[in-house]
Amino acid sequence: MSHAHDNSATSPVARAFVSARRGGRALRDYPGVQPESLAAAYAIQDEAIAAWPDRVAGWKLGRINAPHDVNFGAGRLAGPIFSRNVWTAGHSPTRFGVIEDGFAAVEAEYVLELGETAPDRGGWTVDTVAPLVSRAFIGVEIAGSPFAGINNHGPAVTASDFGNNAGLILGNEITGWRDRLSDLTCTMSLNGIVIGRGGAAAIPGGPLDSLAFLLNLLHQRGRRLEAGQLISTGAATGVHDILAGQAAVADFGPDGHIDCLAVPATGAIA
Repeated sequence: MSHAHDNSATSPVARAFVSARRGGRALRDYPGVQPESLAAAYAIQDEAIAAWPDRVAGWKLGRINAPHDVNFGAGRLAGPIFSRNVWTAGHSPTRFGVIEDGFAAVEAEYVLELGETAPDRGGWTVDTVAPLVSRAFIGVEIAGSPFAGINNHGPAVTASDFGNNAGLILGNEITGWRDRLSDLTCTMSLNGIVIGRGGAAAIPGGPLDSLAFLLNLLHQRGRRLEAGQLISTGAATGVHDILAGQAAVADFGPDGHIDCLAVPATGAIA
């Protein structure tokens, strides 16, 4: 299903977030009335996606903690990852921009690649999504928003600004991932100090449950998950705030590591 919008109808909140992100400018306050439901948040997110000058290359999932999970009727939230914000990790640290006085964090994640476009239906489960996945990778989600308080006002506010995503660093493919998934572990270091430990088992229900949640959510939103898209399945060691000038390393043991460096955002996204 195509998802077209009339950009002239974009909400003031969506316009403000898109403008601030494109200019690399912080927003001191939430730019309008805060959404009180996830449905309202995803309506803002959809309008911002339509106004953003890039294609969706994948989606991130984030955990909704108690008591918000009960109050909002969901254990996860989702946001788009855009193609120009997907980087391939190399030998030298991957640099990513941080908006001064905004929010930024790094998260060690397991990333699933869809091998085929998912049938447009609901009712997805861990078992039914598994055949859709072609490959799995190690990754680092760059969480980020122009609004420093993005995570302080509940999950609807977080979801409304692209789910607090600012990019994805893709690392090595995980060999034999189907047999190893539940046993995979990783750590996150900031400036050489380990600040988080975890693994695939730290993600509620595991990475495939994240994918099932996403497919069911996108079906409700009239969206499709397409072949080749990447799904960043949730923070495996936690959400770790980062400032420009700080270096992070996500270490996935035998599957490799990802080095990255936060730098000041330059803005002026075309």
